[in-house]
Amino acid sequence: MIKYIALYRKPADQADFDEKYFATHLPIVRKTPGLLRAEVAKVDRVLVPGFLGDTDLHVIAEMYFESQEVLSAAFQSPEWHAAGANLSEIGGLELVAMFTAEVVAE
Repeated sequence: MIKYIALYRKPADQADFDEKYFATHLPIVRKTPGLLRAEVAKVDRVLVPGFLGDTDLHVIAEMYFESQEVLSAAFQSPEWHAAGANLSEIGGLELVAMFTAEVVAE
């Protein structure tokens, strides 16, 4: 199992970003071929400050895929490209750090 993780810092207008993210972006992401599960969590507080510098986290999104091969195919899909275009439209690209991680224990 591999997951794609997106960490979003707090936007200037949280309510506006949340409305656009949950109403437009997340529904597009959920259509990605090979996506097993998508979880989005709103950060309520950081317990050990400093590791992320002065970044104030807002949302953590985790998308699970069966394998790296499935994730790579998802990256090529029209749905994934549409999600990226939408994220750019709603201002999310300036707020996000993205990476993948192999799930090694549950």
